[in-house]
Amino acid sequence: MPASHKPDSVIELRRRFVSGEIDPADYVAVLEKRCAAVEPEIQSLMAEPGRFDRLRAEAARLAERFPQPAQRPPLYGVPVGVKDIFRVDGLPTTAGSRLPVELFEGAESEAVAALTAAGALILGKTVSTEFAYFAPGPTRNPHDRARTPGGSSSGSAAAVGAGLAPLALGTQTIGSVSRPAAYCGVVGYKPTYDRISRAGVIPLSPSLDHVGLFSADVASAELAASVLAKEWRPAAEAAKPRLGIPKGPILKRSSQESLHHLKSAADRLSAAGFSVQVVPAMADFDDIERRHRAIVAAEAAAVHSNWNADYGALYHPKTAALLGAGQDVSATALAEALAGRRRLREELSALMSERGVDLWISPAAPGVAPLGIDSTGDPVMSVPWSHSGLPTLTIPAGSGEAGMPLGLQLAGGWMHDERLFAWGRMLEEALGSP
Repeated sequence: MPASHKPDSVIELRRRFVSGEIDPADYVAVLEKRCAAVEPEIQSLMAEPGRFDRLRAEAARLAERFPQPAQRPPLYGVPVGVKDIFRVDGLPTTAGSRLPVELFEGAESEAVAALTAAGALILGKTVSTEFAYFAPGPTRNPHDRARTPGGSSSGSAAAVGAGLAPLALGTQTIGSVSRPAAYCGVVGYKPTYDRISRAGVIPLSPSLDHVGLFSADVASAELAASVLAKEWRPAAEAAKPRLGIPKGPILKRSSQESLHHLKSAADRLSAAGFSVQVVPAMADFDDIERRHRAIVAAEAAAVHSNWNADYGALYHPKTAALLGAGQDVSATALAEALAGRRRLREELSALMSERGVDLWISPAAPGVAPLGIDSTGDPVMSVPWSHSGLPTLTIPAGSGEAGMPLGLQLAGGWMHDERLFAWGRMLEEALGSP
């Protein structure tokens, strides 16, 4: 099993770029060599003839535009992988499907435009499962080629984990940032719902879709979030967060190995001076999951109504099954499920206030990345945070079976993404990750 490259920190890269210690074009050459060595086995990137010629030309234009270090924007020269459901000018969008690419043409994603305006270079498109659901692409886990990288943001997480991209965009509707971040041993950020623009992204379930990102460390993710998120205000220095473990049916969906890892992380955090308490929560988790999956199915069926009518034979059976199930969700059932989003958010927020919890901590996935690439794993551990829209950070926090990464999922308060990052840096340091 070939060793993975350690992911590069965006913070450190920016320092080196701005100081002139290394030129973005030199870093592009480094990535070209890494891609040649690793990408044929990982398959995280969509094919693009002349990728590195394009990147060299774009890096040269960037250097001409910002000759003075003081002028250089926050993501100057940083290459970014972009999940293949985001529209990017000059690159085709397939959404991981066999449907005609012309169907997906349109204005460039606002998130992509924000990154390039901040000086980022687009490394290229990263592999997505079909329409960001469960039908997998060819991508493999950078830590073990026999295992899934997770999904649906498969290529983005794997590219960062393999050191091919220091930063990558993904999306999460159920668990498509948190789970692959955990499987690939990187940081994954899912913002408060709609805090990052979804314009220019092929939707799956508009009421649940979140634009997120992957990086090597929390500080790098925070820098990217400050560029992408609406009305970003850096958090003031804060005391250590009070942590809560949501005891209830959700933890019963996790493996014993993952629960042992959670307890070990909690013990380490307690020893480092963090307050950790177990809080009974979400006794109705099965109903939360049912509501969530009903929304995904119903809204996906609506999004794909015309495409499915014209190109139904081109859909993967897993996606076709989702669209068929969505047609059976009544308007009344959908309305009730949608109402549950706000109800869960209010319940969790009230419980946090009542019990003095600043952050929830829980496994980011039921266990390590499963063997095989025909499945992307179970997203169940992220359901309540995607359903409620609360922001999450997944941080690497140890390893399990066969030395595979395990991640800790941190969930913060509604619209408190800035605090989540401030506290996330504290937990990252306490747990010794990455």
